[in-house]
Amino acid sequence: MALFSSRTSRRPRVAPALDDAELARVLGRLSKRNAGAKAADVTLVASLLEETGDDWDRRGHRMSVLAEATADAGVAEVWRDKEPQNPDALVFHSWTALARGLREGRLEDAGQVVSQCHRSAERRPEDPLPWVVLLGVSRIERYGQGDVNAIWREATGRDRWHREAYLQMLAYLSPEEGGSSASVLDFVDVVRTRIPANAPCAAVELTAAVRQYQGLLAQGGVRAMTAGQLWEGGQIAAALEQAAALWAKPGFFQHAAAQADLNVLAYALCAAGRAADAHPVFQSLQGMVTPWPWDVDGPAVARFEQHLSKAERGRQGGVGGS
Repeated sequence: MALFSSRTSRRPRVAPALDDAELARVLGRLSKRNAGAKAADVTLVASLLEETGDDWDRRGHRMSVLAEATADAGVAEVWRDKEPQNPDALVFHSWTALARGLREGRLEDAGQVVSQCHRSAERRPEDPLPWVVLLGVSRIERYGQGDVNAIWREATGRDRWHREAYLQMLAYLSPEEGGSSASVLDFVDVVRTRIPANAPCAAVELTAAVRQYQGLLAQGGVRAMTAGQLWEGGQIAAALEQAAALWAKPGFFQHAAAQADLNVLAYALCAAGRAADAHPVFQSLQGMVTPWPWDVDGPAVARFEQHLSKAERGRQGGVGGS
């Protein structure tokens, strides 16, 4: 029996928009435009963000995906130059600069990004996104913890469970970016009991665990050989168990990037030797792949397909289900 029915089957593929059909439509039209069509691209981006209104969660998802997709295309520059007082244009330009900065390890003009975020925040004070971008700036510029905490309070004061804010803070605290494992654990311990089970940021604890697991694998040797023990007991095992029981249920998650979090859950279950338990998660994904966490040891789609096959065999009681 195939993993997906003929009615719903779709081959695994990377889809940055996830299940946001309107965002996918805009991305598709952007990708077909040539360099002389930036004004029309601006209209597409601006219209989509305006239509999103004050749905801060979906707005964050759309803004981040569009910023990544157009980071080197000059669309944000055209929009900002055309409407220099537009808060959406200002924060979008800042997010594209952040996308390039995170990729390159440095910001071209950190002062400009910070200034634009503050100007955007002044013009639309209820919007958390300028503060979310500033959390990203903090990662590159390595702001002090006190300054970052102040930015964090501004972002979460506007949207308490904003997924991207939590992920930016998690990255800032990580040992890979100058923080420490202890700082990550402290952060997760503080927020764990406060976050509703189905909140947009509910995957922050499991995301931290996956990053820790991948860090152990990257070290090689004994640490890599024993990395699987991470999932065997304590709070991480409890978090994985709760996620496996709830997240794939229809309608449990309502946030825009839910399928990204389900990718994290599927990966974690497979890493824990529970491929059969990952089967309903893969079913709910219907082949929708996010690059991370699958791409750390090979092409994301290929690794996804390998684990999907294990999950199917495990569900049927065959060999290779762990």
